[in-house]
Amino acid sequence: MDPYKIIKHPLSTEKSIRLMEAQNKLIFVVDISANKEMIKNALEEMFKVEINNVKTFIQKGEKRAYITFAEKNPAIDIATQMGLM
Repeated sequence: MDPYKIIKHPLSTEKSIRLMEAQNKLIFVVDISANKEMIKNALEEMFKVEINNVKTFIQKGEKRAYITFAEKNPAIDIATQMGLM
């Protein structure tokens, strides 16, 4: 599956900004049928980064992925690449 169909868009809320600064995490809205391995591979391909952990959460028909990046890849740098910061 195409990485750009798996990853819909990043989530930019107060909580996501706090997670980015404190825990090196970003939150993405993803395709509801994507599994954790597909999400991890898509983000690694899109941004050329190393990912430590993927957690998913479904609410009101929307699936969110909480991505923890490796220490060598600061989440704030990735957010800057996407234009969130």
